[in-house]
Amino acid sequence: MLSEPFELLTYEITIINILDLLLVLFICYQLFKLLKGSLAFNILIGLLTIYIFWLLVRYFQMPLMTDFLGQFAKVGIITVLIVFQQEIRKFLMVIGNSSILGEKKKWWNIFPWKWKIQQTFQTPFDEIVEACRELAAQRAGAILVFPITSEMKFIASSGEAMESIISKRLILSIFNKTSPLHDGAVIISNGRIKAANCVLPVSENPNLINKHGLRHLAAIGITEQTDAICLVVSEEKGLLSYVKEGVIEENLLAEEIIDRLNQQFSKEMVALGE
Repeated sequence: MLSEPFELLTYEITIINILDLLLVLFICYQLFKLLKGSLAFNILIGLLTIYIFWLLVRYFQMPLMTDFLGQFAKVGIITVLIVFQQEIRKFLMVIGNSSILGEKKKWWNIFPWKWKIQQTFQTPFDEIVEACRELAAQRAGAILVFPITSEMKFIASSGEAMESIISKRLILSIFNKTSPLHDGAVIISNGRIKAANCVLPVSENPNLINKHGLRHLAAIGITEQTDAICLVVSEEKGLLSYVKEGVIEENLLAEEIIDRLNQQFSKEMVALGE
């Protein structure tokens, strides 16, 4: 031990215990950030209230209430997994992206099973944004999703697979009001249009539900749950919005959006032979 332990009230203070406390506080803070503003946050408060009440009735030795509330504790883990499955997925994704074992960490590629031939490519963001501006002028709604660390194959499977070269005319055709594909989202990854008419998860943030339409809530929802970036064209207002990490920005110049996308995907590469 680096120092002699001493006690504060009934808690023994040591270097390890301090580290233990800091880790617990860090995890609680990360969970708070993930849950804040969502319906799951209110559910968590309810579960914590029941748990505290259960501790109190146990302390005062009230057997009937203890047994009654104890039934919640028996299925507590299963309940948490079901109710907070989206939040748990987000939390694990945060850990994975920040971990030294994350896919973005360059040192991880030194292992033989990670060796691959890579080929750079360029996504024509100027052409994409120009198509969105034209759709906005036509008051035609659209939503385009740009995944960063994955191709979102599960989301893409909910729509129509395309694997097409990106072009302004194709985007305009997809989101034409007479097109059967115009209602869903387009997934753009690895310099190609992967799928169209895809169904996205809608944000459950109660502070946003009454402020935005379904298309914008879908863009916020997918960027809350993944690291993707979205472009949304409002059918009602004719505005182009940029959405990242659940935050929506409107009234951006086309040049600003193109610069942000180019900076975000400036090092995009596709692996061959995987």
